[in-house]
Amino acid sequence: MRAMGEHCVCAASLKDLGPGGCLVVQLEGLTLALFRVEDRVHAVDNRCPHLGFPLSRGSVCDGILTCPWHHARFDLESGGTFDPWADDVQSYSVELRGDEVWLDLSPAADRRESSLGRLRQGLERNIPLVLGKSVLSLLSAEGDPLEAFRLGLGFGARYRQVGWGPGLTILTCMARMLPHLRPDDRARALCHGLSAVADECAGSAPRHPVATLPGAASSWERLGFWFRQFVEVRDAEGAERCLATAVEAEMPPRQVAEMLFTAATDHRYVQTGHVVDFTNKAFEALDLAGWENAGIVLTSLTPAYAGASRMEESNAWRHPVDLVALLEGAFDELPAAVAEGGRNGADRPPHPDLVPVLLSDRPSDILGALLEALRRGCSWDVVAGAVTHAAALRIARLHTSNEFGDWDRALHTFSFASAIQRGLQRAGSASLLRGVMDAAISVYLDRFLNTPPARLPECPVPAGGAPALLAQVPRLLDQRQQVNAAGALVSAYLSMDGDVGPMVSALAANLLREDRDFHTIQALEAAFTHLSALPGTPAGADLLVAAARYLAAHSPTVRSHEQNFSVAERLHRGERLYEEE
Repeated sequence: MRAMGEHCVCAASLKDLGPGGCLVVQLEGLTLALFRVEDRVHAVDNRCPHLGFPLSRGSVCDGILTCPWHHARFDLESGGTFDPWADDVQSYSVELRGDEVWLDLSPAADRRESSLGRLRQGLERNIPLVLGKSVLSLLSAEGDPLEAFRLGLGFGARYRQVGWGPGLTILTCMARMLPHLRPDDRARALCHGLSAVADECAGSAPRHPVATLPGAASSWERLGFWFRQFVEVRDAEGAERCLATAVEAEMPPRQVAEMLFTAATDHRYVQTGHVVDFTNKAFEALDLAGWENAGIVLTSLTPAYAGASRMEESNAWRHPVDLVALLEGAFDELPAAVAEGGRNGADRPPHPDLVPVLLSDRPSDILGALLEALRRGCSWDVVAGAVTHAAALRIARLHTSNEFGDWDRALHTFSFASAIQRGLQRAGSASLLRGVMDAAISVYLDRFLNTPPARLPECPVPAGGAPALLAQVPRLLDQRQQVNAAGALVSAYLSMDGDVGPMVSALAANLLREDRDFHTIQALEAAFTHLSALPGTPAGADLLVAAARYLAAHSPTVRSHEQNFSVAERLHRGERLYEEE
């Protein structure tokens, strides 16, 4: 018997219950079920914590209460569940005072700690409904959404043997999109990311981090050199020990970023850009979660570095034109071009024809135009941004006569170009300019996707203006094969010179309705990231059109994740999920 607290009320009399009886009572806004078992009375919340069915209809045997809807089982005394997919049911202390049944309605234990505990269990057992209910509970009363993000980040970095993958990338994308979302979509976004992490870690052995080097750490230059050498010979453990030592020695984040991004661009377009993208997302995750998590997060990248495919081994990059040889020749000219650009001054605009040249079919002209832009004194970020813009145009102009899988090819180039640009902004190392050129060559290789280039049909602005266009977004994306129509709708919206924020929120909201798709999430998050620095520009418009077309190509889906989340949301609001006949 638990001790009674200060908030006690009389709930019923024993004669109301009767031997072996059950009674439903309403007390202070609570609906409780009282069960009389032999000489004891037990009280629990009448809503089954799984899906809200009345537990008063359940059966009691050997002290276990079983819900008749999905057969969740609970210890009648403590309320604890025997089934991890069902939360514990709230139980209340009971005291018999003569013929009267008194209950203690004191507030439950710390809901925040309970929700964090359930979130961990949801991740461990890959239970989407538990994740949804836990996140909604944590975010109620304006809770910090990054608390759930940090827990998911640490879990994913520890419990997937092969390290960082699409799951943690999705989680980070979702966390970064939170400012673009309506408040009621933020929990939904986090659940997408956390479910991706749980699904990816399910059945995987945990990762056992490698220890740091003993004694005083070597210089970051030496550790960086060793790291690149170990990656070169595909020694993941040696590379991880160097990286762990650099982080443990509290080397500045900028130096650690340079160490990683330099190694990621030592070879051409490794793993179709995923290694660079994962690296960028890991640093963006640390921007949100705090650098104190760098050790476990960044070392999770090393398996991808050591095992990555290298495009100099690919026929497409060697024949009929030896693109690798062209790149190596351009790399030889990079130091002189950068030095000349420094003498000519910083932040000069590139030639207006730079993006058209990047979209041309002459790889030597493409690399020459990039070198010339650097010689002119164009900032590295502007040059990288031009390549990102060109990559986005491949998606914005991708003809629907291509194979469906070609969307992924265009997306890989775009996400790689985006990650390289973000890496340059973070590390500021000239070695990353090799990645800019790799991305430009990948844009060149994707030129067939725009043969012929898609032409967006005109979308007339309705009488209702921008609100009417925004209202069309969900209806349009409820239909298949609306790629060009989605691009035209966004173009019409942008032609009104209004605030781009509502359209971004509308696209994000419709993304969250769909079952999670790694590449679609990448496409929208990258577009939103660069759009914030390009408001009202042609490049910004092209990015948003590309994002809308990519989303439309991958909509609608079965939306099973939305079903799970909507159930959790209705339970959180106290709605009934079952209907009486």
